[in-house]
Amino acid sequence: MTLDTNRTVRELALAMPDATRVFERLRIDYCCGGSHTLSDACRAAGVQIEEVVGLLEDRSPARDGGALDFQSLTLAELISHIVEKHHVFTTAEMARITALVEKVCGKHGENHPALLEVGALFARLCDELRPHMLKEERVLFPYVIALESAVAQRSPAPFAPFGTVSNPVRMLMFEHDAAGDLLRELRATTGDYAAPEDACMSYHTLYNALAALEADLHQHIHLENNVLFPRAVEMEASLQAQ
Repeated sequence: MTLDTNRTVRELALAMPDATRVFERLRIDYCCGGSHTLSDACRAAGVQIEEVVGLLEDRSPARDGGALDFQSLTLAELISHIVEKHHVFTTAEMARITALVEKVCGKHGENHPALLEVGALFARLCDELRPHMLKEERVLFPYVIALESAVAQRSPAPFAPFGTVSNPVRMLMFEHDAAGDLLRELRATTGDYAAPEDACMSYHTLYNALAALEADLHQHIHLENNVLFPRAVEMEASLQAQ
């Protein structure tokens, strides 16, 4: 397999679902920054393009075989995956990490004042994510499922209280960008989630949990920005054109 390094990160992530593992490990932005070419994304991440190409070729569809092909799922199936895997995980982790932040700040905040900034940033992230996921589950996702059903049954498009699906998609993608900025601030403030030498087990657990949440949110946002949202917009347009 010969990779075209002028393809966008989004295109590669869609064609090779397991590529997101490579992008995550090398800190190549494939969710909010998916429109960049692989060459530009590697340059921004400070990694050698040859190294990335080699790793991606090792994970080509012909070799990995086990990655789920999200493009082949119906939109209802994709939404179910997003909610059951990512929304459930994020909701549980926000509660767990909030408790960890309070515990670690209480014990180490005086000697490590950066922890107070970590706590403030994480609280802002939670304030972004909670209403965001609620809007998806109560407004956008039910509409997309109804839209797909209308296409299958050759019936008129369902009523859209927001005018067109492009409107909530645009707003949700803006909120994804805001969450991505907060994740970058968290990583910078924690020094890439490197706990200090005097860190207790809870301190290490906190940083490991934040890193795991970051990785899951990257995949979560990728599936929405690059798979679900474009397909929903295209499906609505095709139904309206009939």
